[in-house]
Amino acid sequence: MHVELHNDFVDNTTARRGADLISACVHCGFCLATCPTYLDTGDERDSPRGRIYLVKQLLEEGEASEITRHHLDRCLTCRSCETTCPSGMRYGALADLGRGLMEAEAPRSLPSRVFRTALRRVLSRPALFTPLLRVGQLLKPLLPGALGRKVPPRQTTGARPQKQHTRRVLVLEGCAQKAATPATNAAAARVLDRLSISLQAIPGAGCCGAVDYHLGAHQDGLAHMRRNIDAWWPELEKGAEAVISSATGCGSLLQEYGELLAHDKHYAAKAQRISELHRDLAAYLLEQDLETLQPTPTKARIALHIPCSQQHALQQPDTTRAILSRAGFELVVTRDDHLCCGSAGTYSILQADTSERLRQRKLTALCGDTPEIIATANVGCQMHLGEEATVPVQHWIELLDEAISP
Repeated sequence: MHVELHNDFVDNTTARRGADLISACVHCGFCLATCPTYLDTGDERDSPRGRIYLVKQLLEEGEASEITRHHLDRCLTCRSCETTCPSGMRYGALADLGRGLMEAEAPRSLPSRVFRTALRRVLSRPALFTPLLRVGQLLKPLLPGALGRKVPPRQTTGARPQKQHTRRVLVLEGCAQKAATPATNAAAARVLDRLSISLQAIPGAGCCGAVDYHLGAHQDGLAHMRRNIDAWWPELEKGAEAVISSATGCGSLLQEYGELLAHDKHYAAKAQRISELHRDLAAYLLEQDLETLQPTPTKARIALHIPCSQQHALQQPDTTRAILSRAGFELVVTRDDHLCCGSAGTYSILQADTSERLRQRKLTALCGDTPEIIATANVGCQMHLGEEATVPVQHWIELLDEAISP
């Protein structure tokens, strides 16, 4: 698909990048069948192909309308379309680029800007998010039904290993996960300890940058990336062998640090090295000798939810299933595994109605074979599904940790 850039965009590096990305699209329409929002609304403007045309229109006409922003906002960036695209169209990169241009070319109303800025600042900063969450957990019994369900219960994490092994990896503690589901990384630390590997959280590292970047605040997102690199780099120079993410949503951005900071002469090389050293937790464990764990798995029937970020962005749809199957867990049959649950970072807040419909569809697909537990690999999905699920929703590493605990 060819793009004739408007005169206002001829010298705009971002716009030229957008035109290059669009050129890969052959408007075949295969993406429609795997796009959750198109399947929900039936409106082609809520499909990848429709949104590509809307961004193309922006680049060629030099201006954007509320309609363009509305349909870009409704995109989950689940990237299911990329998995089915025969021409290798990098739709996720185009969607992020389009959102950034929209924020500049068609500013939102003041109330909308204030709300989105507050949302970004709170969610990406544990120092703000954690105390607010603790207040919500304290008041949870007093909150009305729908609001109360949005507040996850406070988790007990158990003790983290104290022994320091020769082999060590760094972990992204994240922002929401650090406060809402701290049991995830505590369980990961115990599992890795059994493999004689230390899991280290480094002060100064925090949000991966996804909250800001996916909401069009690219410079703020890049600032988070640089801050993480600065925090991790001294430890990598001392021999840490990998940067581990236990939230696949964060991991899908970590693997793109090199590309997103390629223009930054001070950080380009370091960012590329971070991307090369990044490992999703499941992928990293599959590289280890798991026979030494000798798990005794629960007899509960488990429905495995594979987050979009794991199967479409990281392109690792089978890693978690392989680990749990080898460990002896009973995995039930699920349907429509390729479709998003509706969490998608801040999507469940900003597009609540669509998000709730997608969640109900996903829960129906997960629970058709009567599971007793739902296991997932991403904090956002865990919290979103957990609001309405009739069975517990846990991170899969917690199940493995329980199976190997003495």
